[in-house]
Amino acid sequence: QVQLVESGGGSVQAGGSLTLSCADSGRTFRIAAMAWFRQAPGKEREFVAAISRSGGPAYYADSVKGRFTISRDNARNTVYLLMNSLKAEDTAIYYCAEALMGIPATWSEYNYWGQGTQVTVSS
Repeated sequence: QVQLVESGGGSVQAGGSLTLSCADSGRTFRIAAMAWFRQAPGKEREFVAAISRSGGPAYYADSVKGRFTISRDNARNTVYLLMNSLKAEDTAIYYCAEALMGIPATWSEYNYWGQGTQVTVSS
């Protein structure tokens, strides 16, 4: 059974930074791609960033490119999302997800999900 637990969300002013963490309790972490998605009120869940199982290639949504950095620590079964220069439009619930095949950009292709952590950016 895989359990993903996000942490690190909170409230911050525009221009500030936050780092989200996602701890993965499963045995598949090291062979899985990991990703962050987000969902704002009234909007569909959207892709934010993804990283390969080796921590090599990483992919970002255009809206966060240059501001967010995804990374992972396979020794700790944890994936991170460093968010800099936060904007009000980054306000959302952020979810981490694990994919056993490829590095998908659509949420439906991910096998496991966390419960999410709220990020609120005030302008």
